[in-house]
Order: sequence, then C-alpha cells, then structure tokens
Amino acid sequence: MGEILDLVETRLRTALGEPDARADVTFLGTDRIEVLRFIDGDVVRYATLGMSAQPMADPTSPLADPVKGPRAELVLSVRLGLADTDQVLRPLAVLAASPQVEGLIVAPGASLDLGQPLWTGAPFSSVLVAEPGGLVEDLELDAPMDPVCFLPLLPMTHNEAAWKRVRGAQELQERWLAQGTDLRDPLRASVPLD
Repeated sequence: MGEILDLVETRLRTALGEPDARADVTFLGTDRIEVLRFIDGDVVRYATLGMSAQPMADPTSPLADPVKGPRAELVLSVRLGLADTDQVLRPLAVLAASPQVEGLIVAPGASLDLGQPLWTGAPFSSVLVAEPGGLVEDLELDAPMDPVCFLPLLPMTHNEAAWKRVRGAQELQERWLAQGTDLRDPLRASVPLD
C-alpha cells in the first residue's frame, strides 16, 4: 500500500510541482486520506492521496479483490483568492473515502454529492467526475493491478446536478462548453439550463 502511494505522490509532484500544504483525515474504519494543495499561478489544485491504496470493489460482490479493480485519486482545480476554498480539504477526503465507506466505484460521469457546500458560501454541494488523463497521466502499476487514474472533479450547482440526473453528464459538459463556463470559478453561477 505504501509503495503505491509513494508512486502516486511522485506522479502528482511530476505533473503539478511541489505541494505547498497537505492535510490528512482519518475516518473510523478507513485508511488515512491526505489532501495535497498545489499552487499554479492563479489556480489552486487539491489532490487526494490514499484513495488508490486499495482497489475499488463492486458493492454487489461478496468478496473484494485485494489486488484487481479500479484505482483512482481525485483532483479539484479552482481559481485562487476568490473564496476560502481550503475548506474543501475535509469534503474532498470524504469523497475519497467513499469507496471504502460506501462501497462506491468512482468513475467518469458519476456525480458525488456531499449534501453541504464544498466550502463556506460555495454554490456547489456536488461534483461531476470527469475523464482522466488530461492534467495528470494515469499511473501504470505492475500486473495484475489496474492503473491509478487521476479523476478531475467539476463542481456542480444544485440545478446543474438535477439537470445532469435527467440529461446525463455528456449533455451537461456540452452545455458548459457552449456557454464558455469557467469551471474553475469558485463563485460562478449555474449555467443557463432549458
């Protein structure tokens, strides 16, 4: 487990630079989850470290495979200085612990809902899991282990989350793109929805 997390942290540092802060959270019955903060100009990125230590298991399976199965870490990018986004550390750790706690498999297109704002005053309480491979490349592990994917999180307003449930992730992303939505704006309003 430790060796995998060392490799994951190295991949994060290679892609994002040196973290300027880190925090760790431990939930009862789960492994420790760390959240690393990286500053890149006017953007702050938060990346989880610990979610990939164990493969995610199908909740309907009677036995979890300790080796095979998808592995992931979460990455959230927001504009720096517009809101106190450092409050997102604990919510991110909660999302990263959800595969262990709730038996979820976090995959692109999924919605993750916290039931509370990501940070004080945030118009978002849920995120859309986007496709990996852009900001941080997947980390290949020795067979038969699956690679570690670094999944970007896109904050959604309540209206966007409801619209996504009806129309799907692809249509919501197309709407954001068509409207030129700055998904890194921590104070942005909901995209116009029909």
